[in-house]
Amino acid sequence: MKILVVGSGGREHAIIRKLKESPQAPELYCASGNGGISADAVCVPLKPTDLDGITAWAEENRPDLVFVAPDDPLVAGLVDRLEERGIPAFGPRANAAILEGSKVFSKELMKRYHIPTAAYEQFDNSADAIDYIARENKFPVVIKADGLALGKGVIIAQTMQEAENAVVSIMEDKIFGASGNHIVIEEFLTGPEVSVLAFTDGHCVKPMVSSMDHKRALDGDEGLNTGGMGTVAPNPYYTPAVAAECMERIFLPTVEAMNKEGRPFKGCLYFGLMLTADGPKVIEYNCRFGDPETQVVLPLLKTDLLEIVQAVVEERLSDLPIEWEDGAAACVVAASGGYPQRYQTGYPISGLDKNGQAAGVTVYHAGTARDGDIYKTAGGRVLGITAKGATLEEALEKAYRAVDSIRFEGMHCRTDIGKRALAASK
Repeated sequence: MKILVVGSGGREHAIIRKLKESPQAPELYCASGNGGISADAVCVPLKPTDLDGITAWAEENRPDLVFVAPDDPLVAGLVDRLEERGIPAFGPRANAAILEGSKVFSKELMKRYHIPTAAYEQFDNSADAIDYIARENKFPVVIKADGLALGKGVIIAQTMQEAENAVVSIMEDKIFGASGNHIVIEEFLTGPEVSVLAFTDGHCVKPMVSSMDHKRALDGDEGLNTGGMGTVAPNPYYTPAVAAECMERIFLPTVEAMNKEGRPFKGCLYFGLMLTADGPKVIEYNCRFGDPETQVVLPLLKTDLLEIVQAVVEERLSDLPIEWEDGAAACVVAASGGYPQRYQTGYPISGLDKNGQAAGVTVYHAGTARDGDIYKTAGGRVLGITAKGATLEEALEKAYRAVDSIRFEGMHCRTDIGKRALAASK
């Protein structure tokens, strides 16, 4: 069986390593992959956003499945193109991927179908947005670019001045490009945050193990927002009672709402949740596996991932029991100095074997290049070092022990991944 995974980061490396475990022994390709992925799959030199190139490669090579992992090609309609050519693909079509592609769409969908979320208003010009924030005079306030922005299109403003700067930088200075043509201004919710990924074939929803992301660059949740500096799973705040409420009030209603809108969602649906005093509320949807949540969720999956993917594509997910390991997983991200702002690349990484791995953990490569048996930095987030344990404490201890053995120029990582989760579980 031949599978092409589209993407080039840590999430894709986690997906590939899980698919590699399948008893079906698939032949794995990745467009475009990275240094670490090249040890586990054949890298195809096509960017994930090169829809023409990927479609042409798929027509020529006829893979049995294309797993489209990142948001950009999903929103741009890569799954539609592949399916039109008779090539099975995992991921939502463009008209369903809009759930992540447009914050305005997703907020209006939630309002229309009474799915709990933060109160909001949308704007298409900066003056009206600034007037609204000044009138409301409630801080902090959340300001979101409408479109995709590499997970960084959300600014939490603590003061009127910060809010005005955020609106101007998004809408006028276009720091996120056309994604900032429209913005959503939301009330600031408080409570524990939870990430839940779910498999869905448009009818059945099967949530995965919950997780907790750490978005800020520095310890104590200080510093700038990043694509994620580490994760733990499961999330101790996500109790069975909360899970049942989320299934009834959020997960199933979302999939049903998309069906009613004529936008059936098939693939992985990510729910970013806030557990408020008024119950769970949706902060955001993603139309794909989260990064770095995937790096702690998939290692705990016992059922064959390829079998699940096939069940989703063929719309028979309800027939397949999905099993998870007990215990916990923790991922610590090793990032380039300066990330998420300016950083240098090209530094050799020590502490990895010839396959880009380290003893006792799984090293997922997010931004690396390979030069023979030497791995070099090639991105902001470089490695995700993931460990499993009977307890979260054990998983974290293993992960940080491995982090201490890995080095590259300017490497930085948070030292407090999982600290909140440990406190909550005691």
